[in-house]
Formats: sequence, C-alpha cells, structure tokens
Amino acid sequence: MKALMQEHFKLMAKNASHLFAVDVDKDELWNAYLDSFPDGTNEIYRERREHDCSCCRNFIKGIGNAVAINDDNELVTIWDFKTDDTTYQLVIEALSAYVKSKAVRDIYFSKYEKVGVDKNFEKSDNGNVQEWHHFYLKLPEKFVNNTGRTMGDIAGEYRDTKNVFMRSLEEITRESLLTVLELISQNSLYKGEEWERTLKEFLKHKKKYEELETEKEKNNYAWLQSTKVGGVVGRIRNHSMGVLLTDISEGVELDVAVRKYEAIVAPTNYKRPKPIFTKKMLEDAKKTIDKLGYLESLNRRYATLDDITVNNILYSNKDSAKRIAGNVFDEMMGDAVVKPKKFSKVDEIQVEDFVKNVLPSAKELEIYFEGKHMGNMVSLIAPENGNGKGMFKWNNNFSWAYTGNITDSLMKERVKSAGGDVHGVLRFSIQWNEIERDMNDLDAHCVEPGGFEIYYPHKGRRSPTGGMLDVDIISPTEGVPAVENITWANTSKMKQGAYEFFVHCYSHNGGRSGFRAEIEFDGQIHAFEYNKELRYEENVKVADIIYDGTGFSIKEALPSDVSSREIWGVKTNQFIPVSVVMYSPNYWDEQKGIGHRHYFFMLKDCVNSENPNGFYNEFLKEDLMRHKNVFEALGGKMAVKAVDDQLSGIGFSSTKRNDLMVKVKGQTERVLKIKI
Repeated sequence: MKALMQEHFKLMAKNASHLFAVDVDKDELWNAYLDSFPDGTNEIYRERREHDCSCCRNFIKGIGNAVAINDDNELVTIWDFKTDDTTYQLVIEALSAYVKSKAVRDIYFSKYEKVGVDKNFEKSDNGNVQEWHHFYLKLPEKFVNNTGRTMGDIAGEYRDTKNVFMRSLEEITRESLLTVLELISQNSLYKGEEWERTLKEFLKHKKKYEELETEKEKNNYAWLQSTKVGGVVGRIRNHSMGVLLTDISEGVELDVAVRKYEAIVAPTNYKRPKPIFTKKMLEDAKKTIDKLGYLESLNRRYATLDDITVNNILYSNKDSAKRIAGNVFDEMMGDAVVKPKKFSKVDEIQVEDFVKNVLPSAKELEIYFEGKHMGNMVSLIAPENGNGKGMFKWNNNFSWAYTGNITDSLMKERVKSAGGDVHGVLRFSIQWNEIERDMNDLDAHCVEPGGFEIYYPHKGRRSPTGGMLDVDIISPTEGVPAVENITWANTSKMKQGAYEFFVHCYSHNGGRSGFRAEIEFDGQIHAFEYNKELRYEENVKVADIIYDGTGFSIKEALPSDVSSREIWGVKTNQFIPVSVVMYSPNYWDEQKGIGHRHYFFMLKDCVNSENPNGFYNEFLKEDLMRHKNVFEALGGKMAVKAVDDQLSGIGFSSTKRNDLMVKVKGQTERVLKIKI
C-alpha cells in the first residue's frame, strides 16, 4: 500500500505546480482513518489498535489533507489510487471521500523534504527484531519551504491573492472588461496599452469562471489559477485598473470612472484629449438620433442678425435694426435729431434696471471693454438647418459658447480639471501663464482670522477654519495655464472676521504677465486681473472676505488693469460699439427657469478666432442625456461653420458678480456702470 501511494504521489506531483490543503480537523481525519477499517481488521494490539501508531498519525495529520486540483477543477487526493488489498482499499476510499468533501483552505508546503517515517525496528523480549512499515513520502523541492520565511507568511500571501482574485472574478463584469479594452484600442485611456495583455488574460479567466456551476468548483478554480496568473492579474482589483473596472461594474458613469482612474495614474498636467465613448455607445446614440429625428440638427454655424427676430432683441443699433424684421419703430426714432448732453458722473445701475429702463430708449451703445472681460467673450451659435428638430431644453435650437470652448468660468473649469474643489461655500483661485509664457511660481495664500496662513506647506490639509489648498502648481507647463485653489467646503468651522487673500511670487523665472484671480461665494464670482510683473518675494493682495457668522462680504484691494490687449479683433480699455443686446436663448420668447440667464452684448467687428463646440451636454434634452459621452464628442467634432457678420461679443451669467461700463446715447449721452 505504501509503495502504491508513493507511485501515485509521484504522478500527482508531476502534474501539479502546487499542492493545496483542505479545511479539516486533523483529529477527525485521523479518526476517520482508524474507523474505516472493517470489523476484525484493526483490533487491539497490546494497548492500542493495530494501525494506531504515532508515525502514521503524524503522517496523516501532516499531509493527509493535501490535494491537487486538476484542469476540471476537481480535487485529487493522496488517497486516490487502487490496491488489490480489499481491507486497505476501503480505508483509502473512505479517506479520499472525506478529504474531497471539504473545501480548499490554503496552499500546502512542508518544512521538511521527508514526510513520515519509512520504517523502524523493535526488539522483542525473546530477542527477535520486528520490522514496522509506515506511511512515508519524499516531497519534490517545489513543495518544500526552504526560503527562510515562516509557513504562515507564505500561506497568507497565497491566500490573500486567491481571495482578491476570486473577488475580482465575482465583482468585475465582463462588460466592464470589454468596455475598457475598447477604450484602449481607441487610444482613449491614459497608459491603457500597458494593461491590454493583463485585461485579456483576466477576461479569459472571467469567461471560464462564469461557466462553473457550483461554489466548490469556483473556489477550486480560484485557488488553482491564482497560483498561475501572477500578482498583477491575481490582484487586479487592488491596482489602479481594478478601481476603474470596479467602478464601471458598479454602474459609475464611464467618464467619471475614467477621471478617477486617471487621477491615480496621470501626471498633474495630463489633459484628456477627447471624451470617452465606446462603439456600442456610439451605435446606441445613432439609433436614438435617427429615431427621434435629430440628425438634421447636428450641423451648426455662427448666428447672424438674420437668424433672430425683434421679439428676442433687447437693443440693436441703427445698422443692425435694418436687418431685424419688425423693428420699424427704432428706424423712425433714429431720424430724430437730439443734441446729446454730456454726463461726467458715472451712475451705477443694476443690470435688470438697465434692460428695463435704459435700453428701450438707447440709440447708440458702447461698452468699455476691460481686460477682466476677456474670459467673457461669447458667440451665439445657430443651427445650419433652420428646420431641424430642437435638441435643447428650451424652445429654440440656438446655443452659445464662451471663450475657451466652455459655457461658464474658464478658470473654474481649469481648477476643476486640475483636481480642485469648486463647489465649496468660499473659493479663491488664481491663474497665470495663459496670455504669454510665464514660468514663475506663484502661490495662493489666505490669512484666516486668528492668524493661521493657508499656503503650499499645508496642501491637502484642512486649516482650523476648514479651508484647504488643494491645487498647487510649482512648475507651469509651457502653453498650459497654471492654477491654484483654496476652498472651504462649509461654514461649520469658519470664524468670524476677515480672510485676507493674496498672491505671493515664490520664484521669479522671467514671467511678466501677472495673474488673474476669482473669489466665489453665495453663487457669485468676483473676477480680478493683475497684469503687472510680480517681483521675487512680492505679495499682491487681492481682497478681504468678511464673514460675520451668517454670510460673506468683500473688500476689494487688487490694483486696476492699465494695459491694452486684443482678443477676437477687439482691444481692451476702449469703448467698443454694441450691435445687439439680448438674453441667452434659454430666456428667449419669455421662457424662464431653464438654467441661468446670460446677458449678451454683441460687438461690432468681433470675430471668434477659436473652434467652439456647436452645443454642450448641459443644453441637451433629457432624452439625449443617456448618450452624453457621444454627444460631447459630437459637439466638439462637428465644427461651427464661419459666416459673415457673426454675433460675437461679451456675455455675463446672472449667477456671477461682475460689472460693465457702458456709454449710452439716446435723448442724452451718459456713462453708466452696470452691476451684474
């Protein structure tokens, strides 16, 4: 029987890279051995039963629960062999059945090459020598621990890999793997190609795992394959790619999941070149577009005066009025000769009062275009096919795009892209290296009530009042605007008093363009520009924010802009003629409550030099939002066609604090400061 076991084990070991141990009570296993002998074959010999010897007991307890796992995910025990002895055959079959009834618990290793005692000798009272044979195996080197590590460490490492591998097989869906592989094939995933082979290997195991029916088969598969696939595949769930796969499997939106993944693996200045979508997503979106009749609505161009009606115009100059149907009264009023009266005093007026009380009688309008308005440049976008079905939440097919190809604050979007929080109760952001090359290291600072100063040594840590610097750019990337950001998530810890915001020049590397800044609270953005050179170690105060325990107020301190720049064909620090004033299309035809209201001042000879999107996801009807990744790509891919006399100028959101100097000619001439 011993010889047959040794032959069986040689074959078993030859075909197995690893042995495993099933979860048994060692004493129960030993008793199963003793109790499986037929009656009359294991009687009392001297004091114990004939087969009850310490050598065999140590062997069975030491290796009796060792198994291999074959390619069919079945257990092979050391007891799976045939013997001509009917007594022993019953014993080994009982042991095999008992071991196979248990689940694999661990990897099997031995501290010693030899397991058991081959034979020993005993001298009897009459002088005869008795030879005793016992269970005995000599293990191949691959099953012997000669590493110097403890058995517990080795077993724990294998057990952890198996558990992570099995959890990955359970929780990561096949669809998520196929989705990520498609993104990699499109070159749409940062460092994705490094994972392609790993994902294909894991997908192969996922398919085989899904074909298994019982928990025992799955457990055996996970144990066997986890010893073969290596640490990357075996512990894929714990890697950055595993985070992405798990998020997609759990229903996280694809673009959100990808951003989380790239936040782990991508450098700070990495920018996604295109929106994320798969072939299936594209096919589904096309079906929806065809079914709902939006195909003819996708092509876009710049809007002109010929596209709009008098109903949606708040003001037009005399040249523009001739092209707007129904505006005969403005033409007649333009014939009246009125001597303008000069006003030296600049009166302030709220924007809605300006729209209601000033524009109806205005004959000419000019705006004083300041550098701080450069981020407010906007274009009205029209459908190329005027009969196309409306895609937007409002009752027309017009859209708009601000400079930088966004619908809102450019700096805010850049802070968000850099990982900054833009949703707190108070935000201070700075930006530089956007107008011209400026490699200076500028730092955003805040001195809180009580004297604590938030700046780069405390990045990522909350201050006593709950403020935190979460974006710190040390070395700007050429051609990429640099941003820094300080934010407070809520007011729970904020102390009453003044919060002093300033910009510090930590190192001067030749930059002379200054910076721009934003302070946001109560849904309003205060925009600042400082276009002078910052000297080494210079501090430039931007503003004080006063918190009184119930709300915020601002005390501005930033020097005014004194330089002139050009954007879209118009220069700053000059009065520019306004051709048309209008609300944004979501407030045309007396619509209300469809997003924020914007005020557009379209300027004479203003021509958008960028390549804006034809539309944005936040404009789309709800029935198209399930295809938002595809529509984001379509909005950027389908270029806005150029036209003569495009409607471009500056725009202001009603949710952001700003101001605008205007020169109004009507019955009189005066200069007003519009508060927005």
